[in-house]
Amino acid sequence: MSNYTLAVIEGDGIGPEIVSSAIRILDKVAPGRFTYKPVIAGGKSIDIHGVPLTDEAIATCKNSDSVLLGAVGGPKWDTLPGHLRPERALLGIRKELGLFANIRPARLYPVLKGACPLRQETAEKGFDMVIVRELTGGCYYGERGRKQDADGNTIAFDTETYNQTEIDRIAKVAFELAAKRGKKLCSVDKANVLESSRLWRERVHEIAKSYPDIALSDMLVDNAAMQLVKNPAQFDVMVTANMFGDILSDEASQLTGSIGLLPSASLSNTRCGMYEPIHGSAPDIAGKGIANPIATIVSVAMMLRYAFTMDAEAERIEQAVDKTLQAGFRTGDILDNGTTPLGTKAMTDKILEQL
Repeated sequence: MSNYTLAVIEGDGIGPEIVSSAIRILDKVAPGRFTYKPVIAGGKSIDIHGVPLTDEAIATCKNSDSVLLGAVGGPKWDTLPGHLRPERALLGIRKELGLFANIRPARLYPVLKGACPLRQETAEKGFDMVIVRELTGGCYYGERGRKQDADGNTIAFDTETYNQTEIDRIAKVAFELAAKRGKKLCSVDKANVLESSRLWRERVHEIAKSYPDIALSDMLVDNAAMQLVKNPAQFDVMVTANMFGDILSDEASQLTGSIGLLPSASLSNTRCGMYEPIHGSAPDIAGKGIANPIATIVSVAMMLRYAFTMDAEAERIEQAVDKTLQAGFRTGDILDNGTTPLGTKAMTDKILEQL
């Protein structure tokens, strides 16, 4: 059996608590297979090194087989200039590792239908979708800045830019994923207004010619936001640009009942990727031991599947989470029917029992 090196960024807020839970699960399902290299990034790195991401941290991530991340950020660093904010660590890692594809599943667990904020008849249909978000292009990485106009007014700008290669490669990831699922792909853009979206739509349709078995549809992003609330069951795989994907995936997460349930994977052309829950650092509950560890635990399952082709181990983790929820155990963010909330460690213990 191969052994792997995992760069571990606990991060800020609840990051250390949820990462600890995920590593406990990983050691249970794949004992002795992973060596952990701690990496300081985000707010903690600012406090220690004065920057959100050091060259040493980047080197450790590059020299590892994959990266496990908790969360970064918090109000402590909100007044810093943009290039020194904790979130810049994420952008830096994505760029340096070439992590261009963000895979964000959103599934409504059948036992948690009561926690879904949608109407009962909509929740009863359930949903199981994956949002594929382009991660290294768009306005998050385009030219930005401030300048003065002729009247002395301050103008701020962030430029949305995509090239053909960036669109083609994320489209291929989405089509390949759709081929393994329901063979249905919805491409989300704003082609009625944005030139970058018009190129996006052109290229997605060109790539579609290589996937004749996949049913492709286009949807404007504002309509997609409405359709997620109206009928999320219609979606299987969605692919969209960086900012649109950031917003839509957070919307989809709330439909599941809690953002604390949803994992993500950020992938490159190599095996190395970064795996993290989609939620933030939740500084308001940090240190209280009450954070939901499930999103990070299922992120580990995604890592086993995508980075290391350990499908059986990934399936065991996902089934253990399912059975734990079916048994009625809940953290505070997904309480229903008067259940008593479990803390981070206790919930992890229950999942370990199922494993």
